[in-house]
Amino acid sequence: MIISRSDLPRTRRWVVKIGSALLTANGKGLVRESLSAWVEQMSTRVLAGHELVLVSSGAVAEGMSRMGWSRRPSMLHELQAAAAIGQMGLIRAYEACFLKRGLHTAQVLLTHDDLVNRRRYLNARSTLRTLLDLGVVPVVNENDTVANEELRFGDNDTLAALVANLVEADLLLLLTDQEGLFDNDPRTRPDARLIEAARVNDPLLDQVAGDSARGLGRGGMVTKVRAARLAARSGTATVIASGAAEDVLLRIGRGEEVGTLLSPVQGPDAARKRWLAGHLQVRGRLELDSGAVRVLRESGRSLLAVGVRRVVGGFSRGEVVSCVDGDGVEVARGLVNYGAAEADRIKGQPSSRIREILGYMGEAELIHRDNLVLV
Repeated sequence: MIISRSDLPRTRRWVVKIGSALLTANGKGLVRESLSAWVEQMSTRVLAGHELVLVSSGAVAEGMSRMGWSRRPSMLHELQAAAAIGQMGLIRAYEACFLKRGLHTAQVLLTHDDLVNRRRYLNARSTLRTLLDLGVVPVVNENDTVANEELRFGDNDTLAALVANLVEADLLLLLTDQEGLFDNDPRTRPDARLIEAARVNDPLLDQVAGDSARGLGRGGMVTKVRAARLAARSGTATVIASGAAEDVLLRIGRGEEVGTLLSPVQGPDAARKRWLAGHLQVRGRLELDSGAVRVLRESGRSLLAVGVRRVVGGFSRGEVVSCVDGDGVEVARGLVNYGAAEADRIKGQPSSRIREILGYMGEAELIHRDNLVLV
């Protein structure tokens, strides 16, 4: 599923991520002139009938600026406090700018757990899609005020990619302080050349991506390449471009040669399965008998409780579990319909006995085939 520049004018649903360095002039506070210019371009797209989700960094940096802190805090509780303070100014600035064009915004705060738990994942997807249907621009950020290290996305590039998966975006646009991805570090090598386009699985990308040289944000080009690969799992293309470039959003929308275009290499259906296999945290393990292993591998059917020999872990309904064979080799993983205690009670039993054993029937399958992927 290779995407070219000529395909970009036909893309309808975008996820746009703007980094801290751009938004806050490297920690000096929100640059409202630049923010207004990006909002003007985003508004033009939305008013033309396109859909757009904004993933914005800058809350921690704005909080630091308001508190007069010169260095990014290292303690989690201080980061959470800075984020809480900065969110006020960040969201007010976006709301004011979008309202000038007659558009409403909505703040959406997510943690990793929101995308691991099936019910919360579906709720988040439903909310975002409803907002887009209403013509509202969702402004998404990590819920830094409550997330602990286990629940953090790690950086907003990753969050933006997962949001692109969530809404099945056509394009992920990562705005940064660089023109795009170069074949060498342009800060030290003046002969470095911009990579205008590449397939997202090109091993060259791993060689040329580098970590962030700044202390303000958490992302560098290496996180942007990883984000592009995450987004590609739902068939989403990625453009990495300079937020300082004039009319950058509009020019990309017209298919102009701006930044680096990273193209997915498979269609979205297969990609969503690969995203499930590769990203979500595994909360437990189901050991299957040989018949269940054969059915999963050869027939692509749902996993029934009758094929489970052993239940390991303390998972809840809607969490991701690993399915292994008798030797412990992972066969598949998926979103489970019963918690660990319930699964342990019904393991090895036909679906017709679930109601008798548990007192109710939730689902006939332990894992439905739509939420199951071979690995």
